[in-house]
Amino acid sequence: MKGTNNNESCNCKLDSCLFFSTSKLAREFGKIAEEAFGKTGLSTSHALILYMVNQEGELHQKEIGEKLHLTPSTITRFIEKLVRKKLVAKRTEGKNVFICTTEEGLLLQEEIIRSWNRLHDAYKDILTEEEALQFITISNKLIEKLQNQDN
Repeated sequence: MKGTNNNESCNCKLDSCLFFSTSKLAREFGKIAEEAFGKTGLSTSHALILYMVNQEGELHQKEIGEKLHLTPSTITRFIEKLVRKKLVAKRTEGKNVFICTTEEGLLLQEEIIRSWNRLHDAYKDILTEEEALQFITISNKLIEKLQNQDN
């Protein structure tokens, strides 16, 4: 019985911990996103990068990393895969690397948008629109404050 009380105490601490709660939520959203974007043949991250490039026509590689909060090495790896699949092209200007659209990549844009809508549909009935906006606002506040601690 002693173990049960410790287990309950542990679960209570985990459930009240912002780190564990957000990690658990991220894993659940990750599953939903992978399913929603499955028809694109790309991971969610690859599809989001392609979506952004297709929307802009051309983006600085560093800007993509900043928008998605991913390290330069991770962005490089993701973009290299998209280049190998001919879904984006790279253009270098001095030390600057730009990621550009390709015909093949543009052909996937409609499916990416449908996937984005499937993702939204999967969770839109859980929170009201107002609750979702509040959650996003609080999350962005946390992200900004935590990033500023590093500087």
